Amino acid sequence: MTGKVYLVGAGPGDPGLITVKGMQALQEAQVVVYDRLVDPAQLKAVPQNAELIFVGKARGRQQLTQPKINQLLVDKASQGLNVVRLKGGDPFVFGRGGEEALALKANGLPYEIVPGVTSAIAALAYAGIPITHRGVSTTFTVVSGSEDPSKPESTIPWDVLAKNGGTLVVLMGWKSLENILDTLEKNGMSHTTPAALVQWGTWSDQKTVTGNIKNILKLGTDAGLTAPVITVIGEVVKLREDLSWFDKRPLFGKRVLNTRSRSQASQLQTLLEQAGANPLELPTIEIGPLLDFTELDATLERLADYKWVIFASANAVESVFERLKLQGKDTRALANKIIGAIGPATAHALARRGITADFVPKRSVSSEILKELSVRDWTGVQVLLPAADIGRDELEKGLTQMGATVNRLAAYRNVPVAGAGKLAKQAFIDGIDIVTFTSSSTVRNLVDMLDTERKRLEDCFIACIGPITAATARDLGLRVDLEAQEHTVEGLVDALVNHFAAGKVSQT
Repeated sequence: MTGKVYLVGAGPGDPGLITVKGMQALQEAQVVVYDRLVDPAQLKAVPQNAELIFVGKARGRQQLTQPKINQLLVDKASQGLNVVRLKGGDPFVFGRGGEEALALKANGLPYEIVPGVTSAIAALAYAGIPITHRGVSTTFTVVSGSEDPSKPESTIPWDVLAKNGGTLVVLMGWKSLENILDTLEKNGMSHTTPAALVQWGTWSDQKTVTGNIKNILKLGTDAGLTAPVITVIGEVVKLREDLSWFDKRPLFGKRVLNTRSRSQASQLQTLLEQAGANPLELPTIEIGPLLDFTELDATLERLADYKWVIFASANAVESVFERLKLQGKDTRALANKIIGAIGPATAHALARRGITADFVPKRSVSSEILKELSVRDWTGVQVLLPAADIGRDELEKGLTQMGATVNRLAAYRNVPVAGAGKLAKQAFIDGIDIVTFTSSSTVRNLVDMLDTERKRLEDCFIACIGPITAATARDLGLRVDLEAQEHTVEGLVDALVNHFAAGKVSQT
């Protein structure tokens, strides 16, 4: 029994640019052999029991030679395994995918090619440079810059390219760019021909420099560019002035620390990326199950005793319904109860189970919640308040003062992430522009992680999801630069976008 190899194009860097078919292959892989220019986020789709093998190559160094990579694919497929060869860009655009396919064919092994978006087009598009444009350029040529154009045996017709008037894209040509530009000029290309350099195209730290073939190398060097860099030459470069979009987003280039728990981080990560940020996921807490469910289970058996059930968070909803399911119950257990949800995310978690919350406060602040609830008569009302094992008890105290009998019940645990301190300190050494806090626990835990290095927070812009989180940050001596008006991750990102967009407008 033999396996099969899928030669998959990962796209140019942005993990969202992989094809649907390529992602499906990753989700079914038993072995993934991947390159250097592959975003690690794509590997999250791979089954946990799959084998990951890095074979990245860069000029002057490589993990495995190409013949050894070919043999690796042959060996794994011969063992009956489903193999994905994940290559940056497209497998057949200077990706040596043809060599790998020929090696598989020579050994009688089945393979399939899954094309990818090549950086030759995508990096330009993200820089606001169309590779073709009506009336400007109706042809384009993509060449490898990895060979010296001054060599007499060069297979690239530089003399023709210097005169054809179309768009010229050079991949892998940073080291030999000086010779390439000199060769083009000597063969008749005007020194005023527009040119651009795009470093890390489609990645969150993309950098673009524009000029002409006479000065572009100096401009790129002065800007600190290093490989990987794509060079584009032609009149289409001028369109960047009007069409640039990727690097115009409000949070572009900002390194943002996401301290949310790993199970909840993805939504914030996605929103930050869409706003142009380079988010770094560093969970300071994890949501964990209770060590002892005795009290929670016993309370859920007595739900008939309560008139109100107010869920403090979406995590509380998840935990309560997991325990109800183990008791053989479902949403009907909450029939005839008045249901409260603190915040839209909690209300959404209930809605996914077919429950429309009767009460959702306008603002998720205890004083505001109690103000809204104070119009009701709470005398003798039994209230169940599922929440985290740690947290503020203002809502419980306030309802009790109004006459209610409140049972604030631990439904889950907020657990510090083991071993995260070293990662936290390294993150700040590498550079963090913005720190986001989504709960008081994330503030306390990050401060504890940084320990003697907490002063590094003074150089960061600190954004909090709401006043309770902000108050905790200030109590711990931190400067809070931004407090979201809507106390959700969407509201937090919106607040950041509005703040930095306003700053860019004022600068212009």
